[in-house]
Amino acid sequence: MKNQVTDMFGIDMPIFAFSHCRDVVAAVTKAGGLGVLGAVAHSPRALEIDLEWIESEVGDKPYGIDLIVPAKYAGSDDGGLGVAAIHDLIPAEHRVYVDEILERYDVPPLEDQSRGQFAMKGDGATAPMSADSQAPNLDIALAHNPAIVVNALGPPPQFMIDKVRAAGRKTGALAGKAQHAERHVNAGVDLIIAQGYEAGGHTGEIASMVLIPEIVDAVGDTPVLGAGGIGRGRQMAAAMALGAQGVWCGSVWLTTEEAETHPVVKQKMLAATSSDTIRSRSRTGKHARQLKSSWTDEWENPDTPMPLGMPMQPVLIDEAISRINRAAHRPGSGAEKLANYFVGQIVGSMNKSKPTTQVMYDIIEEFLEATDALNTQIQG
Repeated sequence: MKNQVTDMFGIDMPIFAFSHCRDVVAAVTKAGGLGVLGAVAHSPRALEIDLEWIESEVGDKPYGIDLIVPAKYAGSDDGGLGVAAIHDLIPAEHRVYVDEILERYDVPPLEDQSRGQFAMKGDGATAPMSADSQAPNLDIALAHNPAIVVNALGPPPQFMIDKVRAAGRKTGALAGKAQHAERHVNAGVDLIIAQGYEAGGHTGEIASMVLIPEIVDAVGDTPVLGAGGIGRGRQMAAAMALGAQGVWCGSVWLTTEEAETHPVVKQKMLAATSSDTIRSRSRTGKHARQLKSSWTDEWENPDTPMPLGMPMQPVLIDEAISRINRAAHRPGSGAEKLANYFVGQIVGSMNKSKPTTQVMYDIIEEFLEATDALNTQIQG
């Protein structure tokens, strides 16, 4: 294909693959798309290791990195609170409630001192998903060769845009409303990802079919990728018919053979339908679509404490999630019932684990078939 996005990044197909797994990122880039490494849970050293590995795999082919710096969160005016300060903000009833969940589901304690996905090693650490936590990773990223740096939650902070531009790279940002997209463009963002309600992770309330053309119309010449509910070629064709110049896919890679998704969660996803997800604040404090499980059920109960805001909620549940993931391998256990992860409504089509490259080829083949079928109808 040839359009503004393929020319901007020198790629064969405008398929952007968001994944926390470096193997998926490299495989998509090598197949002609653009893999984007989700780095929110990476320490600077872990990120450096992964970026060096990706670059050794893909050579001069382009890849990207995705950070999460929300526009507003507790302590955001000061760059984010430290973990110790956040612990002081967490109500005692929420701590008790998390302990009650783990006790009722018989989730054993950790046998070592490891912590959860945000690797908060001590009270002096910066909070997850904050400007302070992501600034070192931005520096690591720009010391390497990503073609694009994306902020997955709101407009990139100005310091991020300025640093990325000075390094000669592109910036991208996700948007769930046309107004958000306009704000991104005014801030200097080069690529907009119009992420619909169907998407996994942090997502808004407008479905892709409505959102994509609204954002395309709002941002003028700035290219747009369609996201949310896109994991097959027909969906890619639909997004591009709505004005997008490519697609941003995340969930579809979670069940690939390379994906580092928890094995129990991967099996749940393979068995799930498109009705088996929920937008819940239970993991990050902001609405994020994830697989329904006993964990989301517990936090949807109106008789219990409601989830805290970001970043208090991820700090609150950090060790609990680690305990659940560690014990979920036991069939029939409470931890298995609680285990979940972020995933979009496309999960209903993710019913067979395949190599990442095969998923790419399947998307491209179905896209070509869909566009050929449309051309036939027009000519007929």
